Amino acid sequence: MDYVTTLKILVIGESGVGKSSIILAFTTGDYNTAFPATIGVDYKMKVMEVNGVKVKLGIWDTAGQERYRTLTSSFYRDAHGAILVYDVSEPKSLAKLQEWVEELQVYSTKKNIVSLVVGNKIDKPRAVTRAQGQEFAQKHRMLFIESSAKTKEGIELAFEELVQKIIETPGLWETGPTNSNIRIGDSEEARRQQQSSCYDYTCTI
Repeated sequence: MDYVTTLKILVIGESGVGKSSIILAFTTGDYNTAFPATIGVDYKMKVMEVNGVKVKLGIWDTAGQERYRTLTSSFYRDAHGAILVYDVSEPKSLAKLQEWVEELQVYSTKKNIVSLVVGNKIDKPRAVTRAQGQEFAQKHRMLFIESSAKTKEGIELAFEELVQKIIETPGLWETGPTNSNIRIGDSEEARRQQQSSCYDYTCTI
């Protein structure tokens, strides 16, 4: 089956929270303990299937350093989804995520863009509780999940949940004869809701 559409996904957040590691774990299954800081913007691509829907993801890895922020504003344009990452071992990274939410709201050209908050590095001693991350996500009406790029826990599911929500959002992505009949099965959705407590994600949309 050919892929039915291309989705633009942004991964944003402060430097050092593991954005590039999350993308690497998702696209290749690898983990690099000495991953260099992203300069400007990096790009990866992966084809995935969610509930029988095959899509091509264009994943934009934006630099977290303040000096590169002016280089990335144009890359928010036409994004279908955004993954906002913080480090569960660093409370400041969650507090700074508010600035990224505001930047997303300013530069995103799709007002119904789907956003997912990811608390990364759960393999490390945590300084941010799961409840704090969930509260932030609920405040901004975003999906939520915790992950570890090192162990790969939650990585695949994070992208699956984001893509599923994008597909379910009317008018967010291009429609046509090939993809206009795409639906997420009721039984599959019920199964995911039953598993939510196991995978620690919250959808408040």
